[in-house]
Amino acid sequence: QVQLVESGGGSVQPGGSLRLSCVASGSFFSITSMGWYRQSPGNQRELVATVISGGTTSSAASVKGRFTISSDNPKNTVYLQLNSLKPEDTAVYYCNGFTRGTEAESPHDYWGQGTQVTVSS
Repeated sequence: QVQLVESGGGSVQPGGSLRLSCVASGSFFSITSMGWYRQSPGNQRELVATVISGGTTSSAASVKGRFTISSDNPKNTVYLQLNSLKPEDTAVYYCNGFTRGTEAESPHDYWGQGTQVTVSS
C-alpha cells in the first residue's frame, strides 16, 4: 500500500505564496509520476500540474507562470510552489501519485487526503 501525505496549505492574502509538499511512503518499486489536483466547492477536481519520473513537467494554463511543480526523487516528494495567489485559487489541493508495485506491474494511482488553500483579503 502507498500513502501520500500533503502539507503546507493555509490561508494567505491575494498575491501571497505558499509551498505544498507531498511525501509518498509505503511499499512500491518506483514512482512513475506525481501531480497536484484541486477541487473547489461545486466544481470538479481539476489538474494543476504534474511531473513524470524523467523530470518533465506540465501545468494547467490557469496557473502557468504562477505555480511551479518540482520533485525530489530520493525523498519521494513532490512540491508545488504557489505564487501570486488569487482568490480563485482557493480549493482543496490533492496530491496524486502513480506507482508500480514491481517492475512488471502497470502503474496504480493513489491520492492524498488533501490540504486546504484559502486566498482571501
